[in-house]
Parts: sequence; C-alpha cells; structure tokens
Amino acid sequence: MRALSIAATGMNAQQTNLEVIANNIANINTTGFKRARAEFTDLLYQVDRMQGVPSRANASLVPEGVSIGLGVKTAAVRNLHIQGNLISTGNKFDLALTGNGWFQIDGADGETLYTRSGAFNTNATGQLVTLDGYTVQPNITVPADTIEVVVNKSGEVFARIDGQVDLQSLGQLQLANFANEAGLAAMGDNLFTETPASGPATVGVPGDTGFAEIQQGYLEASNVDPVKEITELISAQRAYEMNSKVIQAADEMAAVVSKNIR
Repeated sequence: MRALSIAATGMNAQQTNLEVIANNIANINTTGFKRARAEFTDLLYQVDRMQGVPSRANASLVPEGVSIGLGVKTAAVRNLHIQGNLISTGNKFDLALTGNGWFQIDGADGETLYTRSGAFNTNATGQLVTLDGYTVQPNITVPADTIEVVVNKSGEVFARIDGQVDLQSLGQLQLANFANEAGLAAMGDNLFTETPASGPATVGVPGDTGFAEIQQGYLEASNVDPVKEITELISAQRAYEMNSKVIQAADEMAAVVSKNIR
C-alpha cells in the first residue's frame, strides 16, 4: 500500500525536523549562533487521471484529475540570520555587531572565514584573534605597554599607551556582507565560509549604509527562542505520531485483506 511508504517519508521528515530543533536548543548559549529551520516540499505525484483532457464522449473537458502525492522530503535547512540580544561582558576585546555584517577571520589554510561571534582576545604577539587563535582581518596588533583599548562604533581601534596622553590608532576593522546570508556554509566553531549560493563578500566599514555598528564590551547572544523551540518540538512530535498512526492503520487494513484472501 502506498500509504505505508508515504507515511514513512513523513516520519523521516519529522526526524530531520527534530534534529534541527535539538541543535538549536543545544546552542541556546552559543555566542552569535543563528537558529535553523527545516524546510519541506512534497514529492512527485502519481497521476491516475489528468485534468483538462476530453471526456469519453469528447463533449467536455475533465475539470479535475486524480493525483496522489507520494510523500514529503527535506528541501533545505535554513539558518535564520536574525539579530540576537546583546550581553554586556565588560571585556574590552569582546565586540558585538548590531545590524548586518560579519567579522572576517584568517582560516588555517589562508581562506577567509566569517563569524558573528566577537569573542576576541590577543595572542602572544598582541594580534587580535578568535578563541581558537585565528587572526582577525584586517590585522590589529595591540602594543605590549597598552593600558586601555578603545573600539568605536565605526570599527576604529585605539590604544592608550602607558605614559602617553593621546590615543594611538591601531587600525580599522572591516565587515563583510553577502547578498544571500542563508547560502553561507557553516564550518563549526562559529565560523562560516563563502559559497556560490551566498555570493561574493562585499567589504565595508562598520556604520556605513547596510553595515552593522560595533559595540565594545558586548557579545551577541544566540537568537534561539526557548519558547518557540519547545513549541516546534511538540509540533514535530505530534506530526511524527500521526504518521506512525497512518502506518499502523495501513498495516491493519492490509492484514484484513490478507485474512480474506486466505
């Protein structure tokens, strides 16, 4: 019976949906994390009678046909790049973005990676780096005798050197934007990479039109909404149960037919 295989595709789809929700909940405290949502589409249809064809007497057209859907499939798992709340940390190297934009990071193989997580620090040579030691682009090096670091909303980085009154400019941070942020490929460790689907990066200065501003001493929290995720979880569970009921009903109907044949 087709109902068995159709319901099976529904159960597989809801299992995928549950896995996406589980990952969202697991990353509820991950800095800069963007929640994902599973998108589904229907499968091919088996056509037993076409609509719009002439009737037997060729007197009129058939207004409606007979098409039986064959189930559902997962079409995409979409990351929702919505602004997360800002959390004050008091750390001078923590930077949060308010608006569109991505920090640029030098990957291990020289590839440029992108992140919304501004949990930065300095390495042994004073370079601004991520928690995993990847350097931030453009390179910012903090002198060893720095007593204060100031990053304004436009991404300009200044240092107050011990014994000096005036601030010393250390450089200008830049951000990257993409035509399709959902097309970025997640690499783990809060890092993303450019793909043909995302389009090339457009680099600009924080605060310019279309680019986020920088907030020093803050981090962007995950945009996962616990209440929404629990609601989605219950919905996925009920959908899974309904598909299992269809399989049970189809099995019982098939059993009746088998008994009558015997």
